Amino acid sequence: MFDIGLLEVVVIALVAIVVFGPDRLPDLAKQAAFMLRKARKMAHAARDELRDELGPEYADLELRDLDPRAIVRRHIIEAMEDEDERHVTEPALAEGQLPPYDVDAT
Repeated sequence: MFDIGLLEVVVIALVAIVVFGPDRLPDLAKQAAFMLRKARKMAHAARDELRDELGPEYADLELRDLDPRAIVRRHIIEAMEDEDERHVTEPALAEGQLPPYDVDAT
């Protein structure tokens, strides 16, 4: 999600200890965890309300399905798969045979 490594986490922890002090850090961690839980609960409530409003045909709706990038990516992948299924391979040229040439097109 955030794509941070162990070294970055250690640096953030050291900066937090220096800035806030070791005695206030546990309280700040509790507050951060509480806010994260509250935000997650609000997101789930919004998703459930959206599902209720849309009706039973959208009961399996996920919010990431509404991401425009995911929609475009899914349609491109489906189009590529359809193209692969419809793609007919042309017969290979025989030894010494010249490929077709259209004088009007060149």
